[in-house]
Amino acid sequence: MNYTLHQLKVFLKITQNKSITKAAIELHLSQPAVSIQLKNFQDQFDVPLTEVIGRKLYVTDFGKEIALASEKILNEVHAINYKTMAFKGQLTGKLKISVVSTGKYVIPYFLSDFLKQNQGVELILDVTNKNKVLKNLERNEVDFSLVSVLPETIEIENVELMPNSLYLIANIDQNVGAGIQDKKILETLPIIYREQGSGTRYVMEKFIDNNQLTVIKKMVLTGNEAVKQAVLAGLGCSIMPIIGIKNELNNGDLQIIPVKDLPIQSNWNLIWLKGKKFSPVADAYLNFILKEKTRIIKQTFNWIKH
Repeated sequence: MNYTLHQLKVFLKITQNKSITKAAIELHLSQPAVSIQLKNFQDQFDVPLTEVIGRKLYVTDFGKEIALASEKILNEVHAINYKTMAFKGQLTGKLKISVVSTGKYVIPYFLSDFLKQNQGVELILDVTNKNKVLKNLERNEVDFSLVSVLPETIEIENVELMPNSLYLIANIDQNVGAGIQDKKILETLPIIYREQGSGTRYVMEKFIDNNQLTVIKKMVLTGNEAVKQAVLAGLGCSIMPIIGIKNELNNGDLQIIPVKDLPIQSNWNLIWLKGKKFSPVADAYLNFILKEKTRIIKQTFNWIKH
């Protein structure tokens, strides 16, 4: 046996994704490179690790055992690396954060400097919808979550980061009258919704219900990017956070339709379970946020109206 740690890492990713293509994406490698690593790893065993049936990859029972062993070995290697850095006085460990999908435009800027200053910190970032984020938090599976709608059923503490403004957005070809429109304009336009469980959908529906509007639900799409592309294609309009459409507005591909009582205003909040015992890494990150958030907002998000 002469397998490498790199081969163990590649094989583990393949078993987790059950796909060479997806493993390659996560590892930032080409698909042929991952296939070669799998072949070289397989050549060291007489028993198949994987099999392909109908172009779909399956992990054999033996492969699953090897994947478990690979995970244990890689975890031990990480532990050695952490201990080495800790011995040198460096901050080490994992920082686990779950983020609502639109938060992917926000959270990187509140992480970048912290991770550069602390090379021994490993980030585990899950970007998903609001329901999944809150489940992660409630189960204590993460240190922090980033949300724009504070939960009502979980006891939390929070740091308010920055505004989150949602506007009515349309393709540049959408012809509307000049000036601020009445809210009833939403009843005349095909409206694109986010999926159930989305924080954006929650605040949009609340606005529509509170104003007793009857809108035409054109379609429901998963993710902010999918909605944005549909609006760009002229398939409908949507109420969207401005944070995710800066480039399209600057390029003249999308337009904001001014509507009475819009934008909808909320705030991005970093939240955590009330009474949570922080790891040294999580504690250091919270202190970093409290100290640096104003600087980060001024440097990066000064174009957003407060």
